[in-house]
Amino acid sequence: MATVFGMTGGTAPQPTDAAPDQGYVAAVQRRTVRVLVAGQILGGVGIGATVAIGSVLATEVSGSEAWAGAAATLATLGAAAAAVPLAGLARAFGRRAALTLGILTSTVGAVITVVATGLDAFPLLLAGFALLGVGAAVNLQTRFAATDLASPEHRGRDLSLVVWSTTIGAVAGPNLFGPGELIADAFSMPPLTGSFVIAVVAQLAAAATFLVGLRPDPYALSRRLPASPTPPPTAGRVSARALLVLAIASIAGSHAVMVSVMSMTPVHLAHGGATLTVIGVTISLHVAGMFALSPVFGWLSDRIGRIPTILLGQAVLAASLAVTAAAGHSAPAVTAGLILLGLGWSATTVSGSALVSDLTTGAARTRAQGRTDLVMNLTGAFGGAAAGPVLALVGYAGLALLAGVVVVLVAGANLVVPRRAASTAA
Repeated sequence: MATVFGMTGGTAPQPTDAAPDQGYVAAVQRRTVRVLVAGQILGGVGIGATVAIGSVLATEVSGSEAWAGAAATLATLGAAAAAVPLAGLARAFGRRAALTLGILTSTVGAVITVVATGLDAFPLLLAGFALLGVGAAVNLQTRFAATDLASPEHRGRDLSLVVWSTTIGAVAGPNLFGPGELIADAFSMPPLTGSFVIAVVAQLAAAATFLVGLRPDPYALSRRLPASPTPPPTAGRVSARALLVLAIASIAGSHAVMVSVMSMTPVHLAHGGATLTVIGVTISLHVAGMFALSPVFGWLSDRIGRIPTILLGQAVLAASLAVTAAAGHSAPAVTAGLILLGLGWSATTVSGSALVSDLTTGAARTRAQGRTDLVMNLTGAFGGAAAGPVLALVGYAGLALLAGVVVVLVAGANLVVPRRAASTAA
């Protein structure tokens, strides 16, 4: 198993009372990134195979289209609720325990969803969706797990590689509906629930990957390293705190913008007469924009800095909103806007997450990471919930312009706060 995950005899475990040397830490980090990528792909397949069908199940079991958004809402709230507890588990027992337990909890959610569908039990179905959201929280935490042992100059790169791997699961998962239907027929399961069997298998494989592969535990090993947070050289205690708040706010604001516009795009395109195929392609390309180029933004954040890359992300988001506001019902124009929306989100999320890890160390790092994911999910849930009424009041162009206000605020903060932080520390 050691060879499978990229470890050789030359990197045998060191005594626990010995300070780990750099070569050993680097070898463990390479293995950790491989394990996290593998687990992220498997977990992503499980989530992708189920979340997209959740709105249909919610409608059928509840008997009302008014509950169609319940799957996404409950999954997002489940992810938010799990963010801080998962970070606490990582702090107390290591990443291996936190990620494994989190993905197993999501697996239980998949099973409950199948049972609830068979029983026509809508409250139980909502509980299943919420537990499925814990899998999304695990996916978010894996990006931070990639930074535990990463060197400061490669932290953005390693984090972004794990984010990139989400692309595979996000693309493959929704395409498993066909095999899922065959499974449901073969086992006389309720219609549309066969994908959840695939999810259970994929998530169990992800849990096994984390349980077996994350040895030694990257967080536990990082606690044996010299404490060396890497804030910008001008950042003192007060300024570092301000930069940490800025990083979290940048991630959260960009996530709210992305979710609000993305969630209303299918409705807008449908009102313009677009087919389901066109809508599906648009959302798929948007998802590709979110993840496929994340290594580029990770590399940029390492090379030109975290704040400049966040500002680049805000510029791309602004361009996206300008395109979507002017697109009308043109599917190609909306698709171009959605691709840019994903790219802007990616640049900000990757660089902002790296900055969170830069500014903290030890137990404070996991606490900050948990709070980051909590705030990110809550703002995403708010953005998705508010987008519907905003769309009804001011239309798709108005929604894009209002989202642009958030982008301007985030960009302005990234221009002002670092300068004030530097003057505070001087």
